[in-house]
Order: sequence, then C-alpha cells, then structure tokens
Amino acid sequence: MRFTKSIAGALLLAATATPAFAQEETEAPDAFTITGSATVVSDYRFRGFSQTNEEATIQGGFTVAHESGLYVGTWGSGIGFNNGSEIDVFAGFAKEVTSGLTADVGVTAYFYPGAADTTIYEPYFSLTGTVGPATIKGGLAWAWGGQDSLGDDSAIYAYTDVAVGIPETPLKLKGHLGYAKSDSFLGGLDGEVLDYSIGAEVTWKALTLGVSYVNTDETTALGWKDAIGADGAVLFTLGASF
Repeated sequence: MRFTKSIAGALLLAATATPAFAQEETEAPDAFTITGSATVVSDYRFRGFSQTNEEATIQGGFTVAHESGLYVGTWGSGIGFNNGSEIDVFAGFAKEVTSGLTADVGVTAYFYPGAADTTIYEPYFSLTGTVGPATIKGGLAWAWGGQDSLGDDSAIYAYTDVAVGIPETPLKLKGHLGYAKSDSFLGGLDGEVLDYSIGAEVTWKALTLGVSYVNTDETTALGWKDAIGADGAVLFTLGASF
C-alpha cells in the first residue's frame, strides 16, 4: 500500500555597478525547483510487506519545491491489488531548524484508482541530520481511524533510516528499522510489526543501482509470513533521477 486492508512516502553575489546588478536580477535562480525519478524494482516493499506479490514493477514521481520550504508532489507504482496501481499525492513543509538538522511535516494521500473506498490519508513528521558522512533520519506517520478505507482501525509507524557515503567513491551503505502498531492487519497478527533492511547503492551520473535485504518479524507459523509477502528477500533497484 503503500498499506491497505485488502491484503489482511545559490545565491548569486551582488555586484557594485548598477548594470551588473540588473543582470543579476534577470539571472537569479527560480524560487521553484522540480525534481523527479523513474525506477524499476524487483519487488515493491512497503514497510516490509510486498505490494506486488513479490513481482517486479515500475515506479516514478516528481516534486515541486519552493525556496520557502513548501513542497508538493506525486508518486506512483504498480501493485498487485486494487486494480493494479497506486498513486500517492503529498504536500508539506521542510526547513533547516539548526545547522545540519532539517524538520519535515506534511501529509500523504494514498489513492488506488478504480477501487472504491480505498483512499488513506496519513500525516507525517521527520527530522534529518548529518554526522560526518552519515545521514540519519527519524520519523513518524499516523493513519487515523474513521477513514472509509480503515473503518475504526488506526495505525502508527515509527522509523529510522541511516545512509553512509563512502568517501571518494560513488558507494553508499544504507540501513532501515521500522515499527508499526495497528488495530488491524497493518499491525500483523499481534498488532505490532518490526521491519528492517540493509543494503548498498552506487550512483553514476543520474543513475542509481541498489541492492538490499528486507525482512520483518512476522510469524512463520502455518506459512503466514510467506503468504502475506513479509518474508525476507533480496531486492534490486535501478533508478534515474532528474
């Protein structure tokens, strides 16, 4: 689903001369930036659970950001349920609160075109900081109960991501640990699920090739873990950014 009940996201220097200043005004960078990506993945895993029946799919999206910190974007992927597609729309505000530490708050809407009563709204908050070559991110996401797609159920997800760039190489090592608690299947059989991954990626120009091992602590009893796509797996990704 990203989760769903049906399977039980330069400043320019000022010049002193007037003509030069006028030229600076016309060449000043736009207040908006647009970034995007397109990726092929061997399996779309969301918080440890396969969304594609452990099959490959294509993903892509773009984000428009303003220099104030406001941003809006969309992202989509093929999935193995709800008519085969997921479209996410998100908006938020990200700002450096102190040197090396950025706060991000916003909301994501998960849409499943053609499937009724499946939209999920999820506010989120995160902090991202850097320590030497490492980038560390911690965050929370919450889907409240009462939404048509969730009924009286609700869910909360807490996570930590770590990425360490290897100096003078295009290689980056990555790790992830997440914890979900829910009133429904989103929290597994006992209402709680841990998911984790470890991997690496290498970047060349606009291309990034990644490999990772993903798993959860779901029970293996009666084949449950395999049946819901929460078993351990090695994933491959190839993406292009712009």
